[in-house]
Amino acid sequence: MDLPGYILLSRLTAQQRATDVLATNLANADTPGFRGSETIFTAELQKQGATGRDAAFTKDRATWRDFSPGAMQATGNPLDLAIGTDGFFAVDTERGERFTRAGRFTLSGDGRIVDTEGHPVLSDQGQPIAVPAGETRFEVMGDGTIRTAAAGVIGRLRVVRFADPQRLTAEGDRLFAAPDPAMAEPVARPGIVQGSLEGSNVKPVAELARLMAATRDFQFASQFAQSEGERLQTAIDRILRHN
Repeated sequence: MDLPGYILLSRLTAQQRATDVLATNLANADTPGFRGSETIFTAELQKQGATGRDAAFTKDRATWRDFSPGAMQATGNPLDLAIGTDGFFAVDTERGERFTRAGRFTLSGDGRIVDTEGHPVLSDQGQPIAVPAGETRFEVMGDGTIRTAAAGVIGRLRVVRFADPQRLTAEGDRLFAAPDPAMAEPVARPGIVQGSLEGSNVKPVAELARLMAATRDFQFASQFAQSEGERLQTAIDRILRHN
């Protein structure tokens, strides 16, 4: 493959990943607590020895995640919780502590508060929170304190924030992992809203427009690559005929 072919290949690879990220955003437009992503590409210049000119390759730099809040939706379910600040709930998984904005919780068979995948929701003491048997009514205060009618306070939600949330690694559609547990800073006043869910921060119309533009760019690069291949084949055929 010649130089133009390699440049086109770098562009095609970048456009394919951009399309995949946008498609994931759209697929999760209705996922509670989902945070949309955007790819970041730059041009990497490499000087060519024969001509001395710079060749601009497309460089895949990073994926930037939008941590702006999503719209809050009232559900009336006492186990649906939304965070009014920039924090995250903490849950216990088989891989260790993970963090989420998705506050759609339920009660497990043993009375523990868990997320939709069955991960226990953690208290500010780092322990799963369990609702005593027989308790049917409980209240979640703005600071995350959970109180039942008979037992009183049974725990306080662990809600943390991160100085640089871009360092978090997404695991699936709802969970994030921190490279260092010490990064998590407790939030004293998380502004918990009971009976509400925070929706995805993806704007479907804007994402669809971006996806269509990315698809067109990919098609254009593909057509250019095909034309370049035909040009090379024509040149080879002419060389062979003259030999």
